[in-house]
Amino acid sequence: MSGHSKWSTIKRKKGAVDAKRGKVFTRLIKELTIAARIGGGDISGNPRLRAAVAAAKAQNMPNDNIDRAIKKGTGELEGVSYEEITYEGYGPGGAAILITTLTDNRNRTTSDVRHILTRFGGNLGENGCVSWMFEKKAVLTYDPGRFSEDQLLEKGLDIGVEDVRSDEDIIEVIGAPGDLEAIKKGMEKSGMPPDSAEVTMIPQSTLKLTGKQAESMLKLMEALEDSDDVQNIYSNFDISAKEMEAAG
Repeated sequence: MSGHSKWSTIKRKKGAVDAKRGKVFTRLIKELTIAARIGGGDISGNPRLRAAVAAAKAQNMPNDNIDRAIKKGTGELEGVSYEEITYEGYGPGGAAILITTLTDNRNRTTSDVRHILTRFGGNLGENGCVSWMFEKKAVLTYDPGRFSEDQLLEKGLDIGVEDVRSDEDIIEVIGAPGDLEAIKKGMEKSGMPPDSAEVTMIPQSTLKLTGKQAESMLKLMEALEDSDDVQNIYSNFDISAKEMEAAG
């Protein structure tokens, strides 16, 4: 069975990702722009853009901002041309790291990512070195105080849910990436709206880190999150709640 994405869990619990709204908007605008550039500006025929618009609205981004970002992507308005680059590497203890970026300067971004990895005991690897360890999945999250795993699985089996699993204070409902919207709507119709819903990469197995390695790994992930060009980070590391608390 696939492992949990510990970093995703930590981000949700600590609220550490993009605490500043300006940074949230910057990342969302980049995603809106490139999604429109690749698949066109019609959300009905562009699943990636549809997901980006939903994410932007969830963060209360004004419609004017959304429209401008889409028009920049389609070429109706002049804008920066972003390039998608995925980096693969390793962190402390050999933990796998998969980093997706949107950048207007490949050399700058590559240098920044390499510097951050090296600074915290990791290293940049070759394409394909860790991506095979991850699976793209639809992931819906729930507070266990609202529903139980059994309740979610019972309702979800008929609408494409593949698995339900819990990790400390979060329950994850897992499905195929193409089924995200159908599962989300089905769960909402059953009176079980998720706290969050996204297509993400989850590790097929996890690597336990402790002590200094756990501390360095968390610092590395936070430093990557602070990079303006980084959109998403996935890793297979696992640490205990005690280790996370000790690391601050």
